[in-house]
Amino acid sequence: MLAIRSINNNTVVCKDSIGQEIIAMGKGIGFGKLPREIPLAEIERTFYEVDDRYQPLLQDIPAKVLEFTAEIVEIARNELPYELSPNLFATLADHINFALERARKKIRVKMPLAYDVKQNFPREYRIGSYTVRRILTEFHIHLPEEETVAIAMSLLNSKVTEEAADYEESRRDEEMLEDITLIIEKTFHIMIDRDSFNYSRYATHLQYLFQRIHKKEVIDSDNLQIYNSLREEFPEINVCVERIAAHIEEKWHSTLTEEEKLYLILHINRICSKEGV
Repeated sequence: MLAIRSINNNTVVCKDSIGQEIIAMGKGIGFGKLPREIPLAEIERTFYEVDDRYQPLLQDIPAKVLEFTAEIVEIARNELPYELSPNLFATLADHINFALERARKKIRVKMPLAYDVKQNFPREYRIGSYTVRRILTEFHIHLPEEETVAIAMSLLNSKVTEEAADYEESRRDEEMLEDITLIIEKTFHIMIDRDSFNYSRYATHLQYLFQRIHKKEVIDSDNLQIYNSLREEFPEINVCVERIAAHIEEKWHSTLTEEEKLYLILHINRICSKEGV
């Protein structure tokens, strides 16, 4: 394989037999004058189709971090049931390197929705937790739980989707989220801050609702008494929820169960109370 550019002593940019650029890793393969042929036996890992814009970024990341990230990416590809973006190696290396720098400076960044990520994406969260433990062992730096969530989110954001179908579903979900938010705003005569943490949490729970609708999954629990109690306690919110349910049925031909309405009452009450209603 022809090495054409060095990133560090153990990482180079190569061209394969058909002229495609790849990032190759192997002990000491970045030493010496380039370009030159590197025996395949000396190459331990390769990353195809990494966007060119990330190559300069990799030059600023210590070799140890790149090697560590390469191992984590390999584990993630084996553990997760979906395809990951070729750029994950670069983006995750950059994230881990920045997390290490923040930790050394004792800067802590709070990560919202930690509980939701842990509960709803256990595989990704488990890989994030494993990564944080390995960082403590190999770099002797303790990262907070927020970094477990951040790594899990990096994996989720790198998921390669079936573009046409998933784009259309994502577009419909975004439209429905905005429709529901507008119904709430019109019902209570408020403006909801779409950049706030409370909106982010509310939007995340609605996304879970949308996923259940698409998969025809139904929440099954014994909360009917609580639902009837909340309907009486929050009559205006109940009216709002019925409007939302009617809208979903009209647009998506899907009927919300009383359980789903119960959770909508709870989430709408939370976001309205934060907006001062």
